[in-house]
Amino acid sequence: MTKSVLGGRLRRRRLIGTGAALGALTVAAPYRLRAQAGLPTFTLGQIAPFTGSAAEFGEFYRDAVRLAFEQVNAAAEEVLGGPIMDQHIAEDTNTLPTPAIESTRKLVEADGVPAIVGGWSSGVSVATAVSVSIPSGVLQVANGSTSPLITVLPEDRDADLLFRTTAPDTYQGIVLAQLLSGEIMADHQFRSAATLYVNNPYGQGLSNAFARAFQARGGTVQAQVPHPEEVQPTYSSQLALALQEEPDILVCVSYPGHTATYLKEARDVFGFTSWAFCDANRSERVIEALGPDVLAGSLGTAPGQDPSIPAFQNFEATYTERFGRDRIPPFTESAYDAGIAIGLAGVKAAIDGESEITGTVLRDRLRTVANPPGEQIVGGTQEAITRAVQVLRDGGDIDYSGAAGACDFDDAGDVVTPQAIWRFTEDGAMETVQVISPEDIPSE
Repeated sequence: MTKSVLGGRLRRRRLIGTGAALGALTVAAPYRLRAQAGLPTFTLGQIAPFTGSAAEFGEFYRDAVRLAFEQVNAAAEEVLGGPIMDQHIAEDTNTLPTPAIESTRKLVEADGVPAIVGGWSSGVSVATAVSVSIPSGVLQVANGSTSPLITVLPEDRDADLLFRTTAPDTYQGIVLAQLLSGEIMADHQFRSAATLYVNNPYGQGLSNAFARAFQARGGTVQAQVPHPEEVQPTYSSQLALALQEEPDILVCVSYPGHTATYLKEARDVFGFTSWAFCDANRSERVIEALGPDVLAGSLGTAPGQDPSIPAFQNFEATYTERFGRDRIPPFTESAYDAGIAIGLAGVKAAIDGESEITGTVLRDRLRTVANPPGEQIVGGTQEAITRAVQVLRDGGDIDYSGAAGACDFDDAGDVVTPQAIWRFTEDGAMETVQVISPEDIPSE
């Protein structure tokens, strides 16, 4: 066992090998391979929410990146004679910016990583990118950060070091407005709404995107009410503001820890149970807090997962077999895509003759391996990733097609992925009921 200090408290981590993992909780998970002589290698960093309001998701994201790490290295060993990444180190964000900055600084300054996968939350990604990764020349590929702010982040305008493998919330906000205005389901229509959102770039961005699109469809947004990022014991004042004009529905734009707390209060104190959800509260913690019977039938939206595309099906089969998981939370597949894209960029750098793999070296090859033109590589299987390395070795181009959808990075480092409509079920599950392709989402 090793230990690291995060936010002034000791947190446990465990060493991860190619076989079974030991220990109760992974906060930092070094996964090391021996580098082969003559092939440059690098350490892949990751920041994920192992604790805090989104703690239930962290290990899923860690394992998705570990799968990418294993597949790219296995392909590099077979085709090039050795692994391209020597370690995968995952650190905890506590789902908050300040601890995340500390973890990112540790990855950059102590571990020397040139690239980081994460974060999940936009508040974390913006804070870590502005404070640590961009000034240090480190590539950062967020797997769950959907704030529109990331697209136009001033600090990244010239650096071009902050990317993401999930779509910005300009898309989810529109689909959520379509859903609540009856455009998608005629029997699911509301004239007025209020939002209760986490006061960070994610919450602000999605609340505003929804409000604009809902009002454009004739709906009334009676209030947009922020709450702190840290989970509070009560949200009575925020709920009173959000519900004072008696909206038809309350749109919850918060993380699981927040949502689980304030929905119980909304039900028990205010007698209000008309709720709409988004990606961040598609959560077992919310179900445990409220009970399946209370939530059954409630709908929400989430970017990314389209179970019908081959890359997601491949990833789902490989991931669940490798790690014994019974579900794949939103942004697990996009964490895998981020790891694969970074790993293949490293392979391309080695083939190009780079002696050292830095953040800018990886950045300059990220679009090369992920975007057209080139042979399409459908992710999720070892065979596909090995084929990608073979094509690169032979001087060809590749176009990686991800488990979360097209992994084509635009000039801002964004991708466009499908949007899903999902619901809570009577038996305590969360199921996707409809997937909307990017081509079918209007501009506003």
